Amino acid sequence: MPNAPEATLRRFQSPAVRQSAALDDLVRQAVFGAPEEREQARWLIWEIGQQAGVRAASIHELYLARGRGEVPPFTTPAMNIRVLSYDSARAVFRAAKRLDVGALICEIARSEIGYTEQRPAEYVAVMTAAALREGFTGPLFIQGDHVQVNAKKYAVDPETELQAIRTLIDEELHAGFYNIDVDTSTLVDLSQATLDAQQRVNYERAADLTKFIRDREPEGVTVSVGAEIGEVGGKNSDVHELTAFMDGYGRALARLEGGPYTGISKISVQTGTSHGGVVLPDGSIAKVQLDLDALKALSADARSKYGLGGAVQHGASTLPPDAFGHFPKCEAIEIHLATNFQNIVFDHPQLPADLRRELQEWVQAECKDEWKKGDTEEQFYYKSRKKTIGPFKRRLWDLAADVRAAIAGDLEKTFAFLFEQLRVTGTRAVTDRYVKPPLQSHAQPRPVAVAAPDDLEAGE
Repeated sequence: MPNAPEATLRRFQSPAVRQSAALDDLVRQAVFGAPEEREQARWLIWEIGQQAGVRAASIHELYLARGRGEVPPFTTPAMNIRVLSYDSARAVFRAAKRLDVGALICEIARSEIGYTEQRPAEYVAVMTAAALREGFTGPLFIQGDHVQVNAKKYAVDPETELQAIRTLIDEELHAGFYNIDVDTSTLVDLSQATLDAQQRVNYERAADLTKFIRDREPEGVTVSVGAEIGEVGGKNSDVHELTAFMDGYGRALARLEGGPYTGISKISVQTGTSHGGVVLPDGSIAKVQLDLDALKALSADARSKYGLGGAVQHGASTLPPDAFGHFPKCEAIEIHLATNFQNIVFDHPQLPADLRRELQEWVQAECKDEWKKGDTEEQFYYKSRKKTIGPFKRRLWDLAADVRAAIAGDLEKTFAFLFEQLRVTGTRAVTDRYVKPPLQSHAQPRPVAVAAPDDLEAGE
C-alpha cells in the first residue's frame, strides 16, 4: 500500500525499522527505481539520516585540530567504495561501530563516477543508508576523490575542462560531498626552471577551485578541501615542492576577489605508489618502494609551517599488510584505499563461476582497445575489470544473500584490520568533539508512492 513521505519518515524514526529489510528496499529504490521514485527515495534517506544523526559532514575542523597537535596521530582511511557499494559500506560501518571509529571517509573519484554508474546523489544515499542500516551514528564524511583536471583536455581548451570540474563540484556539494580533493597536480610542469614555475598552474587553479567551493558550501559547513603537489605514479614529492605550492597557493588565494577564503586542510603527495599497483605479467602486484621518510617530512612541514592536518598518501590499498602501521607513525593525516576492496569482491571464491566468466567475456569484448602492447591477458584483465562495475551493478546487487554475506564478511575483516593499523579505533569521541554537522533539511521532490516498511518483504 502506498504511503505518504511524512508517514514513512515517522516510521523510520524507529531504530528497529531503520535496521531492517525495510531500509534495504528503500535504498534499492534509490538506486534502481524510476527517476521520480529514485529522487523520492534519496530524499527520504537524507531526511531519515538527518533525524537519526547520520549527517553529511566536513572533516576540516578535525584535521586542523590534528595540525595544532590537539589530538594524537591517526591516519584517516579514505575508502573508495565503488563495487557492491551497499554491502561494502555496511561492512565499513559494522567494523566502525564495533571499533568506535569516527575518523573514516567514504569516497568516489571523478573517473569512478562514470564507469561505476554512481552519480553523487546516489552515492550519498547508499552510504547514508548503509550507516543507518548498521546503527552507526555521527558525522558521515563523504569525499569527492581526485576531482582531477585532465591535462590533455586542459591543453586544448582550458575553460571547457575547468567548467566540467566546476559542474561536478557543484553536483557533489548539492548531494552532500563536504570533502573535496581538488587535483590540479596534472598541470605541474617539471620542465620549468624553478619550483614556483613548475607548480604555478597547479596552485593557481587549486586556489580558483577553492574559491568556487567556498562560494557554494552550505551555511555552517567549511568543506574540507584537499590539494595535490605530485601526481600519483610520477616523481616523488619533497618539502621544497610543498613550500613552492603552499606559498604560491596562499598568494593566489589572497588575491581572489570576495575573500579572505579559508584554504585547504591537507595536501596529497607522491611517495612511490601507483593507483591499482604495478601489475606483473602473472597478474600479481609488484612490491612498492615507499619513501616513508619523505612522507614524514612532508606531513611535519604541512602541520608546522602551514597549519594543515598533514600529508595524504594515495594509491596504497595494494601495499602489503605490514605497511599500514607505518602511516600513523609518519603522521600522515589520510590514506586513500580502493583497489584491494574491489579485488576482494572480484576474486572471492563465493562469486558464482558463471558471473565470473561473464565479467571476463565482457572485458574481452568491450575493453579490447585498452589492451596495451606487451601486457599479458592477466595484466589486461586486472587493469580493465573495474569497467564492469557499472554494467553489472544490478547483477552484483542481486547476488544470493549468502554470497553477499560471505564477501561482506571478508571485507569487514579487512576494514577492521585497517582501522586498527591506522589508529582510528576509538576516534568516535574526538571526532564528535570537533565535528558538529548542522541539521540540513532538503527540499522535498514531487511526491510519488513509496512503499511503507510494513508492506516490504522481511529478511535479506
